[in-house]
Amino acid sequence: MTLFLDAGSGSFVQQATQALRDWGQEQQRLGVALIYGPVSLEDRLYHSKCPVEQRSVTALAGALEMIGARWKVLDPCKPTFIPELAGYDVALSNLHGPFGEDGRLQGLLDYIRMPYCGSGVAASAMAADKILCKRVMESLGVPTPGWWVWTGGPADWTGRPVMVKPPFGGSSVGMSLVRDQGALPMALANAARDEGDPVLVEDYIPGTPLTVGLLEMPGGAVLSFPPLATEVTEADFYDADTKLDADSSGAVTVRAADLTLALLAEITGYARTLWDGMGLRGSARVDFMLTESGQVNALEVNTTPGMSRDSNFAVGGAMVGLRHTDLVLAMLHEALTRPPYDVPLPTPAFAVSTPTREAVVSP
Repeated sequence: MTLFLDAGSGSFVQQATQALRDWGQEQQRLGVALIYGPVSLEDRLYHSKCPVEQRSVTALAGALEMIGARWKVLDPCKPTFIPELAGYDVALSNLHGPFGEDGRLQGLLDYIRMPYCGSGVAASAMAADKILCKRVMESLGVPTPGWWVWTGGPADWTGRPVMVKPPFGGSSVGMSLVRDQGALPMALANAARDEGDPVLVEDYIPGTPLTVGLLEMPGGAVLSFPPLATEVTEADFYDADTKLDADSSGAVTVRAADLTLALLAEITGYARTLWDGMGLRGSARVDFMLTESGQVNALEVNTTPGMSRDSNFAVGGAMVGLRHTDLVLAMLHEALTRPPYDVPLPTPAFAVSTPTREAVVSP
């Protein structure tokens, strides 16, 4: 059974943090493959619009430099990606959405026996698929807003506002708040994109967005960060533009959530239930909505939290005394102390170049 810690755990958190820093002192010249590139729509958006200094990859690179690691950013879009992986001890991914966060990258790394930070194939796939994640939440008894799946054709309108969400991807890319029937068809089409994916249609529940970070510490204990509340000032909801904040407009404020002890225990308890029930590891962030009447609803589980210095995950960690470098050390520690692979696969020997299969594009 997982041992969970929180800000009130006091000396236990301090001991785990010190053990982490001591371990970090022994990891000089550790080879870290920092995986980052414009793979998913979400990553392409950040790659094209987010200033370099605000990117997670910039903050991660700085942390690895401070740790004394031997690191390099590896772009998964380049044909040399897999051969280059073999030159490093551990992979730290900063990819989000399909192909990076949904279990496919994790499966590749498992198959080539490359240690990597974060959750494995199954947990990553469950969290990345919003529709599947809703089913998992319900099976675990974690409350979540009412929902249904649109797969094409006419859509019934209940007369109540809804959130229309693509089934994959994060940062609210492709998400819409629909308040009237006339706007629903366009929102569904935008969320389905060209792939014709099923679309998650979720009851819109107004309230305060909350997020809880979870981090695996030395010894296997999982530290729950204090819940953070986000307040959006220039948008209907916490949408992609607000999260990107490319012009540093400060359209969202993040603060420690002012919760009763009962609500704090309830929200943290749901986050921990999802950690254990989904088999998460390393690090994760769980998003909630708290209504004015005090009802808690889980929205999403993120297995690759944003890691910029001002990200919600980093802010939550700072509230329990963890530096940004500590967060990165904890992720690396979990990956490198995980039990080794025990399946009879040969250690891959990579050629200098590998053939690529390109999609056929019609003229």
